[in-house]
Amino acid sequence: MTNVAETIVEIIEDAGVERVYGLPGDSLNGFTDAIRRTDKIAWQHVRHEEAAAFAAAAEATLTGELTVCAGSCGPGNLHLINGLYDANRSRVPVLAIAAHIPASEIGSGYFQETHPQELFRECSVYTELVSVPEQLPRVLEIAMRTAVEKRGVAVVVVPGEVFLAESAGRKKSAPIRATQSVVRPGEHELGIAAQILNEAKRVTILGGAGTEGAHRQVLQIAEKLKAPVVHALRGKEFLEYDNPYDVGMTGLLGFSSGYRAMESCDALLMLGTDFPYQQFYPSKAQVVQVDIRGEQLGRRTPVDLGLVGDVGDTIEALLPRLDDRTSRRHLDSSLKHYTKARKGLDELADNDHNRQPIHPQYVARLVSELASNDAVFIPDVGSPVVWASRYLTMNGRRRLIGSFSHGTMANALPHAIGAQSAFPDRQVVALAGDGGLGMLFGELLTVRQNKLPVKIVVFNNSSLNFVEVEMKAAGFVNYGTHLDNPNFADVANAMGIHGRRVEQPDDLESALREAFDHDGPALVDVVTAQQELSIPPAISAQQVKGFTLYALRTIMSGRGDELVDLADTNVFRRLFD
Repeated sequence: MTNVAETIVEIIEDAGVERVYGLPGDSLNGFTDAIRRTDKIAWQHVRHEEAAAFAAAAEATLTGELTVCAGSCGPGNLHLINGLYDANRSRVPVLAIAAHIPASEIGSGYFQETHPQELFRECSVYTELVSVPEQLPRVLEIAMRTAVEKRGVAVVVVPGEVFLAESAGRKKSAPIRATQSVVRPGEHELGIAAQILNEAKRVTILGGAGTEGAHRQVLQIAEKLKAPVVHALRGKEFLEYDNPYDVGMTGLLGFSSGYRAMESCDALLMLGTDFPYQQFYPSKAQVVQVDIRGEQLGRRTPVDLGLVGDVGDTIEALLPRLDDRTSRRHLDSSLKHYTKARKGLDELADNDHNRQPIHPQYVARLVSELASNDAVFIPDVGSPVVWASRYLTMNGRRRLIGSFSHGTMANALPHAIGAQSAFPDRQVVALAGDGGLGMLFGELLTVRQNKLPVKIVVFNNSSLNFVEVEMKAAGFVNYGTHLDNPNFADVANAMGIHGRRVEQPDDLESALREAFDHDGPALVDVVTAQQELSIPPAISAQQVKGFTLYALRTIMSGRGDELVDLADTNVFRRLFD
């Protein structure tokens, strides 16, 4: 007799799934036992189900293929939810198997009872409860197909006893993999787009994650339009490298040249981006937006023309309709501004005469210089994302992934687990905040147990640093953000992970080299400046007012030493270098 769990395993095997991330539990036993009895799929054990979902999301991001995570009934699969939100908002295909209490007990307030099909509905593209064995494998196949075609999370909820029931059987379907299609706008819409772009005097391109695989086409259209290329954070890895039109990033994490190139244009061409911050869009420009998902069009800023299509396919169809622009005035001005902005940022990423504490910009710069040419970088949400976005250099082979849409703390380490599990011979570098690392600290045990050679660089500033910046900007005195951290290197060494603590800038390079060369997991605990400012390229009057209020309130609360530290870190250093 073939049971339902064995049928599930067979179908995900056919789809190319190689591992399932999760934590065992009694209601999940039928499924994990079916995995135990196959040599094609590995059970990838974690210490917290949230990490399982993050790990699956990272693998799906890097491979583009369906990945799987699983949780037992009630609290078990409930823990998946934050990682599944991250996967769904990052638009990567993940299947979650959520075990449930016995079907006959649903609705009775049974031990560990929740209603997963309701809980997961908002963070998925498909969610269904399997009430009887006859629903499988059809529900599973629908879920998997939806996940890969809509690029999102599908959740199949299965009562524990159903896993062990006899499979109803069904004619075998073709392996469920994403289809490849040419998607571009119609001729009429392409003509309107060409007219807008040809008539504009200053065109700027804003690209996001949807430019993946379209690097050549973006450069071709930038050359034809003589347009500077600005990238959103998720577009950095696909657009920044080998790009003579690149003028950097915009947004809260970006810098002034990207903002200026957008604000000074009279036509903005948005390519595969869902950049969320309305205040950074140009105030006076026609907007043409290209996105594979029609529902995205005009969601962030009003558009003059929305085009549904793959970025590469759409550019290929649009290029013959565009005039060869001769004037480079807008492009050259934007590039000049970028050179100046880039120089200013690079000047901050130095050793600073071996003065303590270490500037986080210097950490990120050294990580970029010393990491391998195909490294996968994964920053924690918060200040590590700022330094990663500004100082990590992309080259077309490196990857930069993270919780860039969902924006959750503690993503770096569990994402790294998934990335390293899928690519055991590739260098994976987690740029962890001390707050993020502490939140899912137990996953260091997963790294050790699974023998994953992840490299963890901790930005240890003893604070929830980005939250402090937000408080300052809003005029609040910092409160509740201090972290009393241990020596993370000592903790790592106690766990059997290579650990080293760095407090002097002169020691940083050797510590990173040692960690990157170590044959196994390694952690470098870097004591960084707590009062480092990351100023966005456009500052509102309200933020200026807020920062002034912060200064006054801080002095009045008796914590004026914070202002001295702030000035020493960000002002005096520049004046006396």
